[in-house]
Amino acid sequence: MQPLSTVLCTSGLKVEAKIAQAAGFSVVIGAGDRDRTAALVAKVAAQTECLISFGIAGGLASELRAGTVIVSGEVVSEGHHWAVESHYMQRLSNFARSIGAIWGPVLATTSIVATRTEKKRAWATTRALAVDLESDIVARTATALGIPFIVLRSIADTARRDLPPAALVPLCLDGNPDLLGVLAAVLRRPLQITGMIGLARETRMALSALVGPAQALRSFVATA
Repeated sequence: MQPLSTVLCTSGLKVEAKIAQAAGFSVVIGAGDRDRTAALVAKVAAQTECLISFGIAGGLASELRAGTVIVSGEVVSEGHHWAVESHYMQRLSNFARSIGAIWGPVLATTSIVATRTEKKRAWATTRALAVDLESDIVARTATALGIPFIVLRSIADTARRDLPPAALVPLCLDGNPDLLGVLAAVLRRPLQITGMIGLARETRMALSALVGPAQALRSFVATA
């Protein structure tokens, strides 16, 4: 499928990027490095008409289960708030409803929100549905350029899950997990194996849940 040349997706994981690419999007992979992500987006953003934050996310609203899809045109971070124009917001809201997604704001942070306590605090403070590391970069860049942005995310770790320490090992530059680093972390604390297995299962659910919405999003932006 020929990628849309005027729409750019930003993801952290290589597997997220593959889903977006299969749907016909061009993608940059930040690999969880915010400076790298910002530089990659800035390099090509001026040639785009829409920026998309795409991939999995952590849940903040307690009722959201793994695999729940979130669509948003509103991003909050510490001291900042971005939102698309009202007419585009309405179109996005209608799109979310058409694919059975949950509609609402997304929080972007500079580090992973890993514990139930941190997620509860973030929800109470912002009322954002989910949290990721890239959406503020996308929203800020798009707003500066005067173009719309879209967040399409699915919940991988719910608000009721503490992330195991091994899940916090930084990614490789290509967006793949650092398997040796993860293994070393597990060997240091073997009791986290059960949590890692559960997280892996829910992450697979979240990634699978993105496939159909990614295809639908391509049709949405192609006709925008």
